[in-house]
Amino acid sequence: MGDAVYEQLVREKLLLTANTSAKNLHDEAVRRVRAAYQAKAAELIADIVTEDEASIMRRGRNATGNGWHVPKSSDRAEYSRATSLEALFGWLHLLGDKERITQLFEYIWERNDLQ
Repeated sequence: MGDAVYEQLVREKLLLTANTSAKNLHDEAVRRVRAAYQAKAAELIADIVTEDEASIMRRGRNATGNGWHVPKSSDRAEYSRATSLEALFGWLHLLGDKERITQLFEYIWERNDLQ
């Protein structure tokens, strides 16, 4: 759930703010939803999440086991951190807390130099 919520936010933001070709929009969206970017985003918000949110991130990070698939462009640790971000966005979505989702997403977006 969280990966879909996060990706939709990225694509909407790009469509509303970028004036470029569809290919460039897609390439930028892919860059921002890749595990490497999401892992850095998870680290970025670590200091501003609540205790409950941090708990969800820990549970999301640890929810996968030995049989999980790690993308070629990532390693296990990075993928685990990315999964924690997705878990948080999914949890907030299920709670219906759009305001907090927006707050965290904008915090990440404003620091878009994550590479």
